Order: sequence, then C-alpha cells, then structure tokens
Amino acid sequence: YVPPQVRKAQETLDDKKREELGRLRKTVNGLINRLSEPNLSSISGQLEELYMANSRKDMNETLTDILMNACVTAVAMPARLMMEHVLLVSILHHNVGIEVGAHFLEAVVKKFDELCKSDAEGKECENLLALVAHLYNFHVVHSLLIFDILKKLISTFTEKEIELILFLLKNVGFSLRKDDALALKEIITEAQRRANTAEKKFQDQARVRFMLETMLALRNNDMRKIPGYDPEPVEKLRKLQRTLVHSSGSGKETQLRVSLESLLSADQVGRWWIVGSSWSGAPMINDETSKTRPKLHVGKMSSKIMELARKLRINTDIRRSIFCVLMTSEDFLDAFEKLLK
Repeated sequence: YVPPQVRKAQETLDDKKREELGRLRKTVNGLINRLSEPNLSSISGQLEELYMANSRKDMNETLTDILMNACVTAVAMPARLMMEHVLLVSILHHNVGIEVGAHFLEAVVKKFDELCKSDAEGKECENLLALVAHLYNFHVVHSLLIFDILKKLISTFTEKEIELILFLLKNVGFSLRKDDALALKEIITEAQRRANTAEKKFQDQARVRFMLETMLALRNNDMRKIPGYDPEPVEKLRKLQRTLVHSSGSGKETQLRVSLESLLSADQVGRWWIVGSSWSGAPMINDETSKTRPKLHVGKMSSKIMELARKLRINTDIRRSIFCVLMTSEDFLDAFEKLLK
C-alpha cells in the first residue's frame, strides 16, 4: 500500500522527469537536425556538455532514439549524411565514454536482426548495415562484428542477403582486407562455395556473378573493378575525427571487440564490453553445470597418500586428485600428463 501523500509526491516527480526528458529530447533533436560537416565540432561540443549535465542513461537513450529515427528510413539514406551522423557518435564515443557507442551499436544490431527476420520491403536493412559499416570505419567497433554479420548473411544466402553482402563489402571491404586478410579470404571462399551450390535457384544470375567479381577484386586488392567505390569521403571525415577527438592515438584502443552473438544476447549474459555495466539477470554460468560435473579419479591412490591428504585437510575431489598427482608422479613430465588428464 502506498499512502496518498507519497503517491502524490511520486506522480509530481514522474511529471517533472517526463518534462525534463521532453526538454532534453527537444534540445538534442535541434542539434541533430542542424548537423553537417562544418558545424560538427560545435555540435559535438554541445552534446558533450549535455552529457556532463544529464544522466548518461537518459542521454544515451535520447540520442540513440533520435539518430535511429533520422537514419533508419524506408528509403536509402544519402551516404554523406549517414557518415556525418556516425562520425558524431564516434566523437562522443571517444570523448565521453565507450558506453555511448556501445548503446547505439546494440540498438542498431538488434533492429537489424529483427528486420532481417521480418523480410521488410524497404531499405531499412541497408541503412542499418551502413550504420554498422561506418561505426567500423570510424573505429567504434572491431572487424570481428563485421565478419560475424557477413557469415550470417552468407549462411542464409538469398537474393536479399546477396544485396546486403555487396553493400557491406563495397563500404568496408578494403578496410577489412587491411585488418584481417585471412578472415576475408575465408569469407570469400565460403561465399563462392555457396554461390556454386545455389546457382540454379536464383533468377538473377548476373547479381551473383557480380558479387563474386567484386569479391575477387577485393581479394586481389583491385579497387578499379568495384564500380562506385570512392574512399575519399571516409578519409576526409577520418581526418576531421582526428582533430576533434581529445585523446591522442587513433582511437583503436576504444574499439568494441564484441561479437554479433554477444550483442544479441546482451540481456541474457550482460554487457561485458562496457566497464562497470550493472547487470541483474540470471547467473552467467549455469548452476546445473557445476552440479553435474564428473568426479575426478586419477588411478587408484594408495591409502597412505589419502590419509596424508586427510591430515592436511584436503577435502574436495579435485584438490585431492591434484595432491595425489603431485605426490605420486615420477618427474615433472609425468605430473604434467596426469594433471592434463
């Protein structure tokens, strides 16, 4: 039971909070609407001040919501505009804290996964994929996530997925080649294998051939073979990023090395990539696994050694086994072999 006066106080508090959030949303929305390359410096500065004045949670949720509404539309977003929005996130990620980029990334990836399953007709998937690609271009996220997304798309391999693979490789293919050429080569080989087995079922054979040609050009580091590939805008904005990020270095140390699986199951297993992230969920390690652990036996131990272990109060199975191994081994190699068993 909540007494009336306490209830009244809570209601006025809720109204006050709602009003504050509404005001904050209006301010952030105004800044995002004016966002362009020349005023990026002043807008990122104003947003940093807002981060200092308001709670991180409110700011993260407001900013992510506004950016998602601005960038995830049913029509394809202009690449330049998309880059500027992501560059703003990356500057805040480096200057304010990694939870800014992490919160935005998680929202984007979850929405992308949801839309991929729902077979949406519009260009939302491409826009979300472009956001992830530019988060990688501006050193917010590690290539690990991009490779995970490519593997997921290749495993499904329908015409829509081919379109998305092409789109992603066009945006970040050469950066992936620099980061991890071997992993990219494996992805290309897998895609070629899938294309050969599934060639008959596609109506648009030319699209598949085009994708394979693009992949070959990537593997051979031949930029001219990829139509419309222009690294210039990204490079220009990277230079701008270097001038606006306060901390020295390229920002590689703040990259989120997180996999697709971890992001999608963040609510179940916690967000280990955010330092100090609070988490109230089921324990990460299942209790059942510890209950059904097999007992360890290392041969038949002599009663003398067992007695000695009891005297030293070595009372759990695993400790007793280790103690017996150490006492009965002929030399260090023998002990090593037994311990491994």
